[in-house]
Amino acid sequence: MHWGAIGYLAGLLLMVFSTAMLPPLAIAWYYGDGALVAFVDSYLLTLGTGFVLWVTLRGAPRDLNHRDGFLLVTLFWVVLALFGALPLLLSGATPGFTSAFFESMSGLTTTGSTVLSGIEDLPHGIRFWRQEMQWLGGMGIIILALAILPILQVGGMQLYKAEVPGPVKDQKLTPRVNETAKALWLIYIGLTVVAVLALWAAGMGPFDAVAHAFSSVATGGFSPYDDSVGHFSSPLIHYLIVLFMFLGGANFALHFAFLHGGGLRGYLGDPEFRAYLALHVVAALLVTGFLMAYQAYPSLEESFRSALFQTVSIGTTTGFATADYAAWPSLLPFFILMIGFFMGSAGSTTGGIKVMRFLLLWKQGIRQAYLLIHPHAIAPIKMRERAVPEGVIQAVWGFFAVYVTTFILLTLVMMALEGGKFETSVGAVGATLTCVGPGLGEVGPANNFASISTPGQWVLSLAMLMGRLELFTFFVLLMPAFWRK
Repeated sequence: MHWGAIGYLAGLLLMVFSTAMLPPLAIAWYYGDGALVAFVDSYLLTLGTGFVLWVTLRGAPRDLNHRDGFLLVTLFWVVLALFGALPLLLSGATPGFTSAFFESMSGLTTTGSTVLSGIEDLPHGIRFWRQEMQWLGGMGIIILALAILPILQVGGMQLYKAEVPGPVKDQKLTPRVNETAKALWLIYIGLTVVAVLALWAAGMGPFDAVAHAFSSVATGGFSPYDDSVGHFSSPLIHYLIVLFMFLGGANFALHFAFLHGGGLRGYLGDPEFRAYLALHVVAALLVTGFLMAYQAYPSLEESFRSALFQTVSIGTTTGFATADYAAWPSLLPFFILMIGFFMGSAGSTTGGIKVMRFLLLWKQGIRQAYLLIHPHAIAPIKMRERAVPEGVIQAVWGFFAVYVTTFILLTLVMMALEGGKFETSVGAVGATLTCVGPGLGEVGPANNFASISTPGQWVLSLAMLMGRLELFTFFVLLMPAFWRK
C-alpha cells in the first residue's frame, strides 16, 4: 500500500474540494444572513489540512495500484463528508455532529435524505451548500480531480474504475482517462446550464433555478424548501424537472455519442436505454391508473403529472417530491420505493442496482429456462449484438446477491435500533442504500430523518456510502486478502 501517495493525493483532492466552499461563502456574504464566519472557517480548515498533507508528502512516490485506488476512493468520500459537514455544524444548521455528517454524506452521495426542517429559514449559504454538495457528488469529486489535476493521470484509471458507477468499469469515452473525465464533466456542466436557463425561464428565481438544476441533473433530491418541488405549483416546472431528472438518470456515454453526431439513434439503439425508457413509461402509467381508480386527484392531468413526477424522481433515485406518495392508496408506496432499486442507468448519476444488471439477470433467467428444454444447446447472452462474457454474468449475480443480503441485514439492524419499526426501517434502508432519499413510515416524503436515533443515522450514513460506491469498492476493504502484501 502506497500510503504516501494516498496522503498526497488526498491533500490535493481536499484543496480542490475547499474551492467548492467559495460560492456559498460569497452567497453568505451577499445575503449577510449569518453563515459567513462558518464558511470562512470551514474553507480555511479544509484548505489548510489539504495543504499540510500535500507539502508533507509531496516527495512520496505517486504511482497507484488498484488496491490504492479502492482505498483512496472510499477514504476520500468519508473525508469529504467530514469536511462537508463543517459549515452545517459551525453555522448551527444541524443540532450536532452526527446530524451534520449525515446531511453531508447524504448530499455528497446524492441521496437526498435530510434531518433538517424549516429549510427555507436557513441561511442562503447553507441552503446553497447542500445543493452544491449534491452536484459535486453526482459526477464525483474524484472524476473532477481526474479532469483538472494532471498529476492524477498517473494511476488515474484505478481511481476511475473504483469511482464510476455501473457494471462495466473499463469502458471509456476517450483513449485517456483524464480526457474521459473532462468529457463527462463538460456534458454534466452543459446539461446543468441548460437546466438552470429552462427553470429560470419557467418562472423560478435565479437562486431556486440553480439549486434545483443542481439536484435534478445530479439526481440528488435536496431542495431549499421543506415541500421540495411541491413548493412550486407550476406544471411546467414539474415537467421540466422530470425531463432533467430523466436525462441525469441516463447513461452519459449516450449523451456523449449524441453530441458527437450519433443522433437519437444512439439512444434508441441502446438496449439499456430502451428498457430504461419503457420502465419509466410503464411505471408512470400504472401509477396513474391506480390514482384515477382511487380518485386521488380531481383530473387525469393531475394524476398523470403526480404519477410521472414521483416515478421518475424515485426511479432515477433523485428523491424530489410534489406529493406525499407514502400516503397514496393500495400498494403504491411500496411499489414506488421498489422502483428506486433498478430503474437508473449504468454510467449515470443514479444509485440502485441499475437497469443493465436487471437486463442481464432477466436474460440469464430466460437462458436457464431455455436450457431446461435444450440442455445441450449453446446459448450465449447477447447485448448490442455481442456475447456477454460469462465473467460479467457471474459478477452481476454476485453483485445482486450481495446487494439483497446487505439490504436485509441493514434492515434488521435498523429494526433493532428503532424499536422494531418495520415500515420505517425498510423505507430508511431502501432510501439510503439506493440513494433515493425519502422512504416510508417516519422517513416518508412528508417527514425527515430527524426521528432516527443517533446510532441509526450512522448506520444509514454507512448505507449511503456503500450504495454510492456500489458495495464492492467498500467491501473489498474488509477482506484480509486486500491488506496482505
